[in-house]
Amino acid sequence: MELSPDVQALIEGLQRELAELRAENAALKQEVADLRRQLGKNSSNSSKPPSSDGLGKKPRIAGSLRGVTGKKSGGQPGHQGDTLRPVDEPDKIERHEVTSCEHCQADLTAGMATGVEKRQVFDMPEPRLEVTEHQVHIYTCACCHGVTKAAFPPELTAHVQYGPRIKAAAVYLNAQQLVPEDRVGDIMKDLLGAGRLCPASIAAWSEKKAEELAPAVAHIAALVAKAPVRNLDETGFRIGGKTQWLHTASTLALTHYRVSEKRGAVLTTLEGGVIVHDHFKPYFTLKNVAHALCNAHHLRELKALIDIEKEPWAKKMSRLLVTAAKAVRRAVEQGQSVVAERVSRRIVAVYDEIVLRGLAFHEQQPALQRRPGARGKSAKRPGHNLLVRLRDFKTEVLRFLFDFPIPFTNNQAEQDIRMMKVKMKISGGFRTQSGAETFAMLRSVLSTARKQGWNLLKTLSTTSVSLILALSG
Repeated sequence: MELSPDVQALIEGLQRELAELRAENAALKQEVADLRRQLGKNSSNSSKPPSSDGLGKKPRIAGSLRGVTGKKSGGQPGHQGDTLRPVDEPDKIERHEVTSCEHCQADLTAGMATGVEKRQVFDMPEPRLEVTEHQVHIYTCACCHGVTKAAFPPELTAHVQYGPRIKAAAVYLNAQQLVPEDRVGDIMKDLLGAGRLCPASIAAWSEKKAEELAPAVAHIAALVAKAPVRNLDETGFRIGGKTQWLHTASTLALTHYRVSEKRGAVLTTLEGGVIVHDHFKPYFTLKNVAHALCNAHHLRELKALIDIEKEPWAKKMSRLLVTAAKAVRRAVEQGQSVVAERVSRRIVAVYDEIVLRGLAFHEQQPALQRRPGARGKSAKRPGHNLLVRLRDFKTEVLRFLFDFPIPFTNNQAEQDIRMMKVKMKISGGFRTQSGAETFAMLRSVLSTARKQGWNLLKTLSTTSVSLILALSG
């Protein structure tokens, strides 16, 4: 039956309208999915900080992505506890005596004492500054009547000045404990009676100390560059109202910080070895280094896919990565240098199977709508992008399984960079570039000293030469 032109035009119009409604519906579904993903993100399934979770955040232990270790809470067997212990030679002894018997009230003398019970109290001495006066002698020659004067030590440049220990304490409070300069002055006044200590002096001391420690910082950077395994990370912070970047390269025993204007200005002096990072693409431009990817990031991304998108393959991959980490931990505890071949072969096989099933799942999904004016390749869903990464970088993802010194995560770098974020919360940023660079240099030495088990005040009071010798030894 032949349709009239009017009916045919009506049908074509309805078909066009239906196509437009379908396209609009697909775009709205995509937008809703994006909004749900944004609303569903928290610190456990994304890179958002825990502070962004608000008051309704879940307990960290209950939401642990790497599961439980099976260990009881508290100190583990073999852990050396530490507590106050009495010393053999106390600084001061106070004797407490009685003169009469508590039973019959008879007089007691010192010769009747048959024993001593001891208790010790550890306390601070009376807070005060110790003032040392330096005197140089002036001589008049008996022969020529010329005047000769002895020399002051080179560090004495003023008639009255603070000494190296109080300067080290001020720098420690500012750079290590992140106390602002004006509050450092208050602490010094309250504890030591240093009433004329101003914020400008503390800033100047920090800058001078950073200059003195520059050779030690350069030595730390050289040691990190040659280390077999390094953890790399970067974070943004504000200098003079502009966004700059702090880069860290660290090991279990060393930490090096540096300031850069660009996030992609990664460290180029690394020599061989493996770098652990979070798949930031500029790291792959580094030559002659192997890569290992942070699986804590993968677990968070997988948790988002489990919680928000409900993708079936994500939970299996998350469990597999946790199982692989446990296999490595178990092998280390048993004194083995490698995971049993049958175990590692099974893990790799399951890994490949999960990736293939995940990719097949996404290939069956309708393509995402291109936004008006969008360029380049068509966008993929977050789960699809993660699967492609897991497929293309399988060696880097599973490197920890075959090389025990490679960590499962990049937590070392994240821990080393965390205090900079705390600094940003306290101060908001740095006023000058030199102030940021001074802080980065001081933190490089302080973080390294902490890892080495050194006393931080003594570290700030010593020379770069001594620190270099200690690190080289």
